[in-house]
Amino acid sequence: MGGGSAFKLESWQMITLALLLMLGSFYAGTLFRQNAPNYVSQLSNNFSFPGTSLFANKVELTYRRTPLVIPETGVDVCPLSFNEYIPCHNVSYIQTLLPSLDTSRREELERHCPPVQQRLFCLVPPPRDYKIPIRWPISRDYVWRSNVNHTHLAEVKGGQNWVHEKDQLWWFPGGGTHFKHGAPEYIQRLGNMITNDSGDLRTAGVVQVLDVGCGVSSFSAFLLPLGVQTMSFAPKDGHENQIQFSLERGIGAMISAIATKQLPYPSSSFEMVHCSRCRVDWHENDGILLKEVDRLLRSNGYFVYSAPPAYRKDKDFPIIWEKLVNLTSAMCWKLIAKRVQTAIWMKQEDPACLQRISEQKLIDICDAADDSKSFWNTKLGNCIQVRGMQTNAPKLPSKPDRLSIYSESLKRIGISQEEFTSETVFWQDQVQHYWRLLNVNKTEIRNVMDMNAFCGGFAVALDSSPMWVMNIVPATMKNTLSAIYDRGLIGAFHDWCEPFSTYPRTYDLLHANFLFSHYKECGEGCLLEDILLEMDRMIRPQGFIIIRDEDAITSTIKDLAPKFLWEVESHVLDNIKKNSETVLICRKKFWAIV
Repeated sequence: MGGGSAFKLESWQMITLALLLMLGSFYAGTLFRQNAPNYVSQLSNNFSFPGTSLFANKVELTYRRTPLVIPETGVDVCPLSFNEYIPCHNVSYIQTLLPSLDTSRREELERHCPPVQQRLFCLVPPPRDYKIPIRWPISRDYVWRSNVNHTHLAEVKGGQNWVHEKDQLWWFPGGGTHFKHGAPEYIQRLGNMITNDSGDLRTAGVVQVLDVGCGVSSFSAFLLPLGVQTMSFAPKDGHENQIQFSLERGIGAMISAIATKQLPYPSSSFEMVHCSRCRVDWHENDGILLKEVDRLLRSNGYFVYSAPPAYRKDKDFPIIWEKLVNLTSAMCWKLIAKRVQTAIWMKQEDPACLQRISEQKLIDICDAADDSKSFWNTKLGNCIQVRGMQTNAPKLPSKPDRLSIYSESLKRIGISQEEFTSETVFWQDQVQHYWRLLNVNKTEIRNVMDMNAFCGGFAVALDSSPMWVMNIVPATMKNTLSAIYDRGLIGAFHDWCEPFSTYPRTYDLLHANFLFSHYKECGEGCLLEDILLEMDRMIRPQGFIIIRDEDAITSTIKDLAPKFLWEVESHVLDNIKKNSETVLICRKKFWAIV
């Protein structure tokens, strides 16, 4: 998945030609898709576009009320100044919490969702001059400046080739703080370091990477040609809008921070955790953050550390390096390479070593957490988790064979291989029907979220398409996300009673299969309308939302959709039991405040 084939060398002439056509079409007023809204808040002399209509929804700052009532005019529209509203990463709200937060451990960078009555209940508007995003693969290198109109990163990181201003576009040359000459050269160097100059990351067995403090995700973008899937994350901090840039480019990423809680990913899910000047103090607090990395790494996985302590001899860097060496040795990691500005450790499968360091009281050992449950809103543990012999993960094949793997973790939670196979076959068939109903070119869809992913069959069915899927397993369900990662896919745990950690307008397609019925008894903050509002915040203008659920729920959504400024069509398809089932195809209108 991810369109890696688009990066073959022979395709670059085609991409260059497409870019020239794109620039030409921009100055001609179009970019293959409409770039002016169909619906506006009011008609004015300063805005005129053929086919534009007024929307009836009021522009008004509205908070969530109990009981929840949707106005006859439709859901209110937030004022324009709230065009980047992220409820659980709202700086104003977090400021009120600072006295109770452990800022020495950067707890303020984690999710902090306001109480329901303090959340906005209005549609988040696009910024002025918002344009439908540029299509993949050109979006890897160019996005519209007006869609992410922030100059800070270009000003402070332009010299490291993160991002440059180029007329009305942002240009991403592919650089980073430790690879300002380009991610491809850096990625090859990492492969050389791991394989003793005999191969690359793919031959080293790397399929899934966690990129900590990912910047604008150029590292992830240039791993795609190797067939490597990356879960990239960074906090909403002084490097403003780095995750927004990533998602606008069409690269999988989310807002998150490694601070006081476990990251929302299963144990033993990544062959590599990567930190390139990620601004994480791994050596502090008895190495508790390194222990979280240990939890996330598969056996014989790699921790890549590109930062000053790995090569500089001034200031406190040698002291930090000594602490890192002592901590990793006590965790039974092996330093396998140190070259240029990078050090690489391997998490060894060495029970005897762990037993020895535990007896010497160098580090605490604890039993692995119950992996039938989700890793959500859980405090970090200051210990190395050790699996029992019966739960040791088998060696996984490389992609594409990994996509069909039936994970042992599914057997432990009561999902049979027959059920797994049936789900996979079902979604292969349903996705073909979806394309017929959507009636769009596959290149118009890049960022996809499956909001109730189960075993990941929907994402597997899209794997040959030029898109990536964020697979979400609701935190109140059994942990099927481990099996999704075993298939070579990416995703996260999440509770849909709370907003997701992403910027507005970051997904082209949302898929919700029996999501609403799961939450229908969960009360305030989890109402159908609350989840619809969050879907509207995440979906891009002209983006699609596919909903399958109980008839009463789909009927209610069909009635509500126009009040959210969605178009909606109702169709009937067979469900997995061969019974007829309602499928809603919703599309968010392209509207704006003028």
